[in-house]
Amino acid sequence: MSFSPVIPTSGLAGWAFLTRTRARQEASFANNPMLKRDVTHFREKFPQIETAEALVSDRRLLRIALGAFGLQDEIDNRAFIRRVLEDGTTDRRALANRLTDKRYLAFATAFSHLTPQAGAAPAADLTDQIISKFQTREFEIAVGAQDQTLRMSLALQRELPQLLDQYASDDARWFGALGNPPLRAVLETALGLPREFGTLDLDDQVTRMRSAMQRQFGRSQIEGLATPEIMEKLTTRFLVMSQLRDTQTVMTGAATALTLLTSMRQ
Repeated sequence: MSFSPVIPTSGLAGWAFLTRTRARQEASFANNPMLKRDVTHFREKFPQIETAEALVSDRRLLRIALGAFGLQDEIDNRAFIRRVLEDGTTDRRALANRLTDKRYLAFATAFSHLTPQAGAAPAADLTDQIISKFQTREFEIAVGAQDQTLRMSLALQRELPQLLDQYASDDARWFGALGNPPLRAVLETALGLPREFGTLDLDDQVTRMRSAMQRQFGRSQIEGLATPEIMEKLTTRFLVMSQLRDTQTVMTGAATALTLLTSMRQ
């Protein structure tokens, strides 16, 4: 039987419990026999992979490689993934550089040694890095099967520090956040941005996010969100706003049902 994370309640109480027990739960989750078999396969076979074609041809390897970057849903798009890998990242016209979703750029960067023109060997600890990222994301997925807002909260703790490492300027970091689906969703919810926000020009979206952040947290640079104090406040606000949104949805549905029942009686 596979291990399912224990989530006794939702919202802030659920987050407090998950935070307190996370290390122990992740360790138990990593001992899932099926997960351990796939990780063992990756550890043995991946160091022998030298081309993008070889990686996409082994479904078990590809599942971990994609899963490490939150791209597990692309497992059947092998031709597309091969193109992302073979294009690399050095040419600004490369596919990974042109895609809005910056997870593909991180994926292509990690496996840059698989491009046809690669001249450097992979990092010595690349296999361990990929396995660690994969296990972390798999745990988040398992949490999300019970509570998506808690999964998003876990993703925030991981994605935001990575964003700061990946980009140097504040502008690039904001654009990177907008190109990161889970991080974007958390920020939009926590900052109370309206549904039509996503239809705005990207520059306008950054401007509005900065203004909303300044109002809520007293700072406009995204680097400020990564401090422990602000990260905690951001997570708390996201969870509270998510619950309010869900409550409003239920109330709206109830009001609609009541209206329909009333009209049927008339």
